[in-house]
Amino acid sequence: PVPARPGGEVVTGQACLGSDYGDQLWYDIGTNSVVTSNSKMDWDLAFECGVDGWRVRLNTSRFMRALATSSTDITQPLDTTGFGTQWRVDHNTGSPDSTAIDDWRIDEPVYALELGFSEIGLPMGVRQLHVTSVDASGYTFEIAQMNGSNVQSFTIAKDPSRSYVHFKISSGQPVTIAPPKGSYDLAFTQYTFQFYEPYTAYLVTGAVNAFSGMRVTEVVNADFDAVNLSDTLAHPFSMDDDAIGYEWKEYDFDLGVYVMHPERVFIVHDAEGLFHKIHFVDFYNDQGERGCPTFEVVTL
Repeated sequence: PVPARPGGEVVTGQACLGSDYGDQLWYDIGTNSVVTSNSKMDWDLAFECGVDGWRVRLNTSRFMRALATSSTDITQPLDTTGFGTQWRVDHNTGSPDSTAIDDWRIDEPVYALELGFSEIGLPMGVRQLHVTSVDASGYTFEIAQMNGSNVQSFTIAKDPSRSYVHFKISSGQPVTIAPPKGSYDLAFTQYTFQFYEPYTAYLVTGAVNAFSGMRVTEVVNADFDAVNLSDTLAHPFSMDDDAIGYEWKEYDFDLGVYVMHPERVFIVHDAEGLFHKIHFVDFYNDQGERGCPTFEVVTL
């Protein structure tokens, strides 16, 4: 274990996802360290691990989408013609009632599952998904091609040490992605954001809680040095997955670069029960490559 740093000390951290935003970094604020990392191509589905958990989430870093069909027979051909705007994404807030794969236990429908995009932006195709059961120990589900062929049945065990366990369809195997609960606070990653004006989903790059249990509040137009714990009285905490999100930067089309908003200061209550303030000061590394969020942290 790494001892927690003393309060009041400004520490600089950096999490580089690559200029193509291809990596996901799981970060612990208290130790200012990346706990683990993986390629966003390493997994497709995440299964909730709680004893009563039943939710199935998509890899939003690849812009995966899903849609419940009227069929319960995965061997029947699937025609996605006309799906258009009916496709659903997991909402960026992480809200449990706004997932693309909703409560499948009610009618056990077959879902059309769009696998998103590869590292070079190519569509990865569509599969059929049929989740058939869940209990305190795990899930059973089926995957098939669009035409109903090559039906494969799988089981995946819940891991009580984690919020979600992950699965890669192409290998047919569970994969270790998120660290155990309590060992991380944030994931630096691309993720799908639902815009409303106009109504469209789009990939953004930022920091999400990744179901770590961390709470976040934002103090806007703030002097980082002056922000303290008492500011949470006027700014209540949120457990939205994207409470930090991506808007601490914006793209300047005239300059052709990302510009920072260090005046957006976040106070976070982490998995260890400590409070920290954090703001972002850069999105580039020393070589000028994008995809390297750089931030300052102070333990309060």
